[in-house]
Amino acid sequence: MRYEDLLQRIREFNGERDWDRFHTPKNLSTALMIEAGELAEIFQWMTGKESADLPPEKLRQAREEIGDVVIYLLNLADKLGVDPMEAALEKLLKNAGKYPVEKFRGSAAKYWER
Repeated sequence: MRYEDLLQRIREFNGERDWDRFHTPKNLSTALMIEAGELAEIFQWMTGKESADLPPEKLRQAREEIGDVVIYLLNLADKLGVDPMEAALEKLLKNAGKYPVEKFRGSAAKYWER
């Protein structure tokens, strides 16, 4: 599905329920953090190996929470007039400058640590 089509479906879903009045940037960013926390909770206490090989039920839960995160993120971006695809590309390009391959390949260090 294309981004624009998904955003239109989200707008229609919210409009049909008269939820736009609740969807302020503050409320949407809070909801986004809560859903991201629910996603993280699935992996809490797992080893790295366990988290990479989820059983079907945990994978289903993760998929649902990822859906919630994406919906809230797109709602927030829409309310702020931000194209999330452009924002992600701009950030990726900025990070490429902060983390040049020759200095950071295979390293988890932050840019200020090198």
